[in-house]
Amino acid sequence: MSDVAIPRPHPSRLSPERRDYQVIVEAHERAVRAKETFYRDPTTGLYVLTCATHLERGFCCETGCRHCPYLG
Repeated sequence: MSDVAIPRPHPSRLSPERRDYQVIVEAHERAVRAKETFYRDPTTGLYVLTCATHLERGFCCETGCRHCPYLG
């Protein structure tokens, strides 16, 4: 995904109105570029799967993942 634009999370999964939105997006982008499968949410400390990890899996698990690339 290094030559492709990294998609932003769907607003229903991460509101752009959050104060920490940009920090989260940047953490996700760094993880994707580093080919990591997840990153730690800078606010909560929870592990979050990257969109690249979801694409490797090949399908939506329908559990509401923040960076699901299959969400329409």
